[in-house]
Amino acid sequence: KSGMSIGMMLISVELFIMLCILLFIPGDYAGPCFIGFAIGESLGAAALRIAGGIFTKIADIGADLMKIVFKIKEDDARNPGVIADCTGDNAGDSVGPSADGFETYGVTGVALITFILLGVADPQIQVQLLVWIFIMRVMMVIASALSYFVNEGVTKARYANADVMNFEKPLTNLVWLTSIVSVVLTYLVSYLMIPDLGGDGTLWWKLASIISCGTLAGAIIPELVKVFTSVESRHVREVVTSSREGGASLNILSGLVAGNFSAYWIGISIVALMSIAYLFSVQGLGALMVAPAVFAFGLVAFGFLGMGPVTIAVDSYGPVTDNAQSVYELSLIEQVPDIEAEVKRDFNMTVNFNRAKDLLEENDGAGNTFKATAKPVLIGTAVVGVTTLIFSIIQSLRIETIAEAVAAGQTQAEGTAAFFESISLLNPLFLLGLITGGSIIYWFTGASTQAVTTGAYRAVEFIKDNINLETAERASVADSKRVVQICTQYAQKGMFNIFLTIFFSTLAFAFVEPFFFIGYLISIAIFGLYQAIFMANAGGAWDNAKKIVEVELKQKGTPLHDATVVGDTVGDPFKDTSSVALNPVIKFTTLFGLLAVELAVQLTKTQGPTITHILAAAFFLVSMFFVYRSFYGMRIGTGDYREAVQEEKQVPVTAQVPQDPVVNRK
Repeated sequence: KSGMSIGMMLISVELFIMLCILLFIPGDYAGPCFIGFAIGESLGAAALRIAGGIFTKIADIGADLMKIVFKIKEDDARNPGVIADCTGDNAGDSVGPSADGFETYGVTGVALITFILLGVADPQIQVQLLVWIFIMRVMMVIASALSYFVNEGVTKARYANADVMNFEKPLTNLVWLTSIVSVVLTYLVSYLMIPDLGGDGTLWWKLASIISCGTLAGAIIPELVKVFTSVESRHVREVVTSSREGGASLNILSGLVAGNFSAYWIGISIVALMSIAYLFSVQGLGALMVAPAVFAFGLVAFGFLGMGPVTIAVDSYGPVTDNAQSVYELSLIEQVPDIEAEVKRDFNMTVNFNRAKDLLEENDGAGNTFKATAKPVLIGTAVVGVTTLIFSIIQSLRIETIAEAVAAGQTQAEGTAAFFESISLLNPLFLLGLITGGSIIYWFTGASTQAVTTGAYRAVEFIKDNINLETAERASVADSKRVVQICTQYAQKGMFNIFLTIFFSTLAFAFVEPFFFIGYLISIAIFGLYQAIFMANAGGAWDNAKKIVEVELKQKGTPLHDATVVGDTVGDPFKDTSSVALNPVIKFTTLFGLLAVELAVQLTKTQGPTITHILAAAFFLVSMFFVYRSFYGMRIGTGDYREAVQEEKQVPVTAQVPQDPVVNRK
């Protein structure tokens, strides 16, 4: 319910803003307004995803490692890191994904609008397609709301008096129900809105089928993700089994295997659905537009987001259940005198605290699974939708190249041939752009993980020195605030370096040469897709492996539990920092690049290539400075290591390894 309220509000507000731009902004300015709106969304989402992801995982690692160091329970009220962990659930696991979904929904719409304006010649067809797309968006919001209420009624009727339930089942039912309702309404609305598009009475169902490929992908991909991340998954149970004998080492290796396999299967499924869309696109769409396959890919991304409110809802389910568990532990309700009698008197309920904790743990496991399922949907939408935006840049360059050829006395055919030669692998600059994009993806992964690593080190350092396990019932407010402050500082530092690197790299590569930049954009989309899927699902497998040990096996505090906690902390930046932030980064780079490459082309025409290349070199040097800062300005530092070694030499051995694991380090 909380997630649906967020999803319905965000998607409705986005749709309202885009309709206002379309209806009330003059035609000459509507296009730039849409681009500006999308860039603003990407800018905000990138900042929230990067900073929120760094914050939440610093706090999560800091709090979780205390379970190993001091053998304390999850969300122990005496742990100063727990409040920061709860704050991080809001910042990184709720605000970030919601902003990401909001931005993805808008950017996909802008990509389709841009394509229609550039790729469709007939103004009447343009208007028909634009109206059809906006009506479809309204329909999909209605379908999500309708499906939610139906699913809620069925779930209450089935589980209202049940002692045991599978918390994943109602969420799975909601996703599939919304998908089916959306597909049915897609065909109905298409038939009513575009029954005879361009004189062809068959295009309505072909376009509806293309969108349905994306809508079905929004249900199929979560099922594939669950194969690798659910508590019922054989891959996740393999992680647990390997941890029994191999400890944290084999735990991590098994999680990496799950992530790699998931990237293969999800990648193949996306290709299959896009291939079906391509087959429909060549059945008559070419008579209305150029590059109909690219339009089809944009519609697939559009269909991905047909369940926009539901996607945000199931993603928000995770942080809600996680914080519910934390609130329960922090309340210390079990220590309240006569609490059982009080609850019985006021609510006529017999309290079973152990059962309550089991339910919270099981619900948290379902939340972990569905957080994992939403990530590949969003990153898949980003990459599929970005292909449409990249085409918009390519189309602008094609028009520019042909115009230059005609101005030089050549024919349009010769200009077209020169354009296609520039955008092929025969052009070394295009090939170099492809290679460059991969380097940026791996730098980004390292920089975001480095920020988490250093911040977590500082948080762990502070918590170890200030946790009070002997006399205190709960951590002091001052200590909890200090951990939040540490998380905030390193999240802001990390985001600052990363974002400015992305910004200046985009400018630099756009100014090098337009077709170099096209190769760069294609590369970051492809590398980013597989890197994000791999990292997100590996992290999800590690997370739920720990949950199996805690809930099903009930082996908290054992070496097996310690091994899975280590794996979970490795997976934290994988699934909730680096992977998820790639989505808005890819879209921001493409949207901002759309403007940057146009600026570079115009500057080259008016000032010559020399000034453009000088600016490219200057922008690249600035980006390199922030690349340097993202590691050397964020690393823990060798001085800290030397101080730690010196401190150990001065402390007696008996004090270094206390026999009592709950020793008061203060």
